[in-house]
Amino acid sequence: MASGGPARGRLAEERKAWRKNHPPPWVRGEAGDAAGWVRQPHGLEVRHPRQGGHWEGGYFPVTLHFTEDYPSNLPICRFPTGFFHVNVYDCGEVCLSILGDAWKPSITMRQILIGIQDLLDNPNPASPAQDLSYELFAKNMTEYKKRVRQQAKRYPSLV
Repeated sequence: MASGGPARGRLAEERKAWRKNHPPPWVRGEAGDAAGWVRQPHGLEVRHPRQGGHWEGGYFPVTLHFTEDYPSNLPICRFPTGFFHVNVYDCGEVCLSILGDAWKPSITMRQILIGIQDLLDNPNPASPAQDLSYELFAKNMTEYKKRVRQQAKRYPSLV
């Protein structure tokens, strides 16, 4: 990202807001630039430790990629490739309305992360991104929950 411009300024503002009040339990990634937040190139990694439910014990990494046109253009949010979730494509990209047709430049990273957190807790079967995950969610909840618990073990807490 260039040294100036609206994207850099907006990200700097959001970084300050994040330090003051980030949505629990999100934490920023350790691999940041000198500012400790924006990863090269144009990205941010945050991790979402889960407590309670079938996701418990997992510490799920999400990377947000920004363009020079942010916030006019939305960031791309990705979990690792192959992440098992009804609303996450096989490539890891998150399928969430505010990261698509409902995007508005006024949406903040805090709102994005809260939306992703809600999606983990409450998958949206009306907008599936993965066939297997969707089929298990819709037809075999026992197996779906088993796979979620297995995935939580793949991303153990770093603490």
